[in-house]
Amino acid sequence: MKTSGIIRRIDDLGRVVIPVEMRRVLDMGEREALSISLENNAIVLRRAHAGCVFCGSGKDVLDFRGKLVCPRCARQLATVQATAE
Repeated sequence: MKTSGIIRRIDDLGRVVIPVEMRRVLDMGEREALSISLENNAIVLRRAHAGCVFCGSGKDVLDFRGKLVCPRCARQLATVQATAE
């Protein structure tokens, strides 16, 4: 695991702020749901929803440039792209 050198303190309510630079790199929005787990004595945060960025479907999603897209939305995007050309 790579460390960023950024240190954050846990506040009185047990919260930790994720640095804006990291949120921007991961394109994480406000109020995004995260899954919290313990792995090998480390706290791991992951996006809780693994669904299509357009319709939210979690079925058969494909990773396209770091975004999850379902087959139906991928076909619609291809159609829009073909019409634009």
